[in-house]
Amino acid sequence: MGGVRIARYTTGDDPVYGLVDGAGEKIAEVTGDPLYQRIELTGATTTVEDVRLLAPVIPRSKIIGIGRNYRDHAAEMGSEVPDEPMMFLVPNTAVVGPGEPVVIPELTKEVSFEGELAVIIGRMCKDIEPEEVRKVIFGYTIANDVTARDLQRGDGQWARAKGLDTFCPLGPWIETDLDPQDVRIVTTLDGEIRQDGHSSDMVHGVAELISYASKAFTLLPGDVILTGTPAGVGPVVAGQRVEVDIDAIGTLANPFVSAER
Repeated sequence: MGGVRIARYTTGDDPVYGLVDGAGEKIAEVTGDPLYQRIELTGATTTVEDVRLLAPVIPRSKIIGIGRNYRDHAAEMGSEVPDEPMMFLVPNTAVVGPGEPVVIPELTKEVSFEGELAVIIGRMCKDIEPEEVRKVIFGYTIANDVTARDLQRGDGQWARAKGLDTFCPLGPWIETDLDPQDVRIVTTLDGEIRQDGHSSDMVHGVAELISYASKAFTLLPGDVILTGTPAGVGPVVAGQRVEVDIDAIGTLANPFVSAER
């Protein structure tokens, strides 16, 4: 398969997949799940504005986050850059799609946004070297690694802080062909730019991250690796809207709301 954009969406029925045109406006429906099956066009077409986009992948196994992978972000958090990638796990119940609300529960009072490039694994792999990584990547999407800062500080580890329900928006679709070390990452809060970084500034590049993760875990199709966030992270409260734009992919936008009592 050449470079394509793959969306997961619904028109009110069961989720389906489709190929998105270069303008990000039209979708051609395909059969099956592209991660696991050979796809074919069904002949049905629609437009992005007439469907509800869903998270392009729901990891069946795991999401692996990477902490402090940009020097400027580590500095703004008052932390040192680790010598080796700092990994943490996020449950798949944290995943939501574009446009879906991020729900802030009562147990946190300090929530931050973190715009990131996300990598989706396409083939099972273990103990691979960086030069082999390209063949196991299915594609790329955008993530907002939402974080409860008060829980992050208080717990001493990050399972609750980054794994709360709805705290890992993914979308709007999967781009299968881009240079992961050459994309601009821009995050806006209510239309104002808060993050403006570039993936070339990663401390550990994508190939190194996936190789490193594979030495610890068997990576399975659909696993997602969050590659870290540039400087500019900040607080977000209910009623605000965060958009993360990566020029080669598109825009992931989510409103933030309070949990209903």
